[in-house]
Amino acid sequence: MATTDRSLRTARSPDRARRPIRVLLAAPSLDILGGQSRQAVRLMDGLAACPDDIAVHFVPHNPRLPRAVRWLQSIKLVRTVVTTLYYWLLLLRRVPRADVVHVFSASYYSYLLSAAPALAIARLFGRKSILNYRSGEADDHLANWKRTAIPTIRWADVIVVPSRYLVDVFARYDLPARAIYDIIELDRFRYRERTAPSPVFATSRLLEPLYNVPCVLRAFARIQARYPEARLTVAGEGYLRPELESLARELKLRNTEFIGRVPFEAMPDFYDSADVYLTATSLDNMPGSITESLVAGLPVVSTNAGGIPYIVTHEETALLVDIDDDAALAEAAIRLLEEPGLAARLSRNGREQCRKFTWEAVRDSWIALYREMIEERIAASAADARAASTLRAGRSHEASA
Repeated sequence: MATTDRSLRTARSPDRARRPIRVLLAAPSLDILGGQSRQAVRLMDGLAACPDDIAVHFVPHNPRLPRAVRWLQSIKLVRTVVTTLYYWLLLLRRVPRADVVHVFSASYYSYLLSAAPALAIARLFGRKSILNYRSGEADDHLANWKRTAIPTIRWADVIVVPSRYLVDVFARYDLPARAIYDIIELDRFRYRERTAPSPVFATSRLLEPLYNVPCVLRAFARIQARYPEARLTVAGEGYLRPELESLARELKLRNTEFIGRVPFEAMPDFYDSADVYLTATSLDNMPGSITESLVAGLPVVSTNAGGIPYIVTHEETALLVDIDDDAALAEAAIRLLEEPGLAARLSRNGREQCRKFTWEAVRDSWIALYREMIEERIAASAADARAASTLRAGRSHEASA
């Protein structure tokens, strides 16, 4: 995805004379590697292929400055200030030309700097807005940032989240939300059924406390005590990497490789290279790493954190254990190696489960939502026009009297 404005217009139906619905999508660009940027690309590409009257324009949360002053973004601290101000300026220029403002959002400062301003500017110009909130940290965000989060979230006309888990979280704060699942591209990942899995493991999370990679390493130490030849590949970057590499040495792990950031286009090969996927996250929503593993036929052993039990079922599509229980994580992983047919059954069921996350499965929900919002705006404008006409008629009658 480009980091400057990108317009995607779908084919216009010949029997519709009215102009397309103009959707302004505000989301991270691929300059920020992560689930939000990937989902933004998939949504835009899907809408571009739809035979419907929708024009999507893109403004990145992290725009590149004009070339003459781009050097400012190489200066730490200054980078955040100038990038944020430029993003707000782009919103002020582009929101008035939109019918619907669709804002991707994470939590905390990311929400405050990227989502809240977009909602405020949409409200300023009388445009309909969608808050597409995507963070598994929603409960903590809403509980501890009440003054900045809940009142500004109410500026959105509609809240959309990618899982029933977040619908339930928002409901606890009297914020109605609707679920539209994240998009998975089945054809992008090679499916390989693990009929007789080898002790080849993988994990791919940010190397930050929330994702509890130390638990994965401790579990792998237990696995390696039983299978000395077992291998583990740890993908991802984060400030905990030196500490995690030190822990791996302390645990005397062998055949353990930290490979850093894996480019998006290389992820299918990454999943295909392993026979079991491990994750010990302490909190999550709808992790793409799990759904992508399922699509690739890679059996998943995960903690039952946050929204994960909402997207996989224990013993049917994955194996789930309690949070921070490395013994249970290791035991479940060993089951996949030793229990005949278990890995293959999870592979088949997981792939089938992911069909409800495809673009074809969610497309109509997005299109219907955009139409619903523009029809509401048209109806509101018509009601305002009628009220103004009635007021003018009343004044005219009083003047003639």
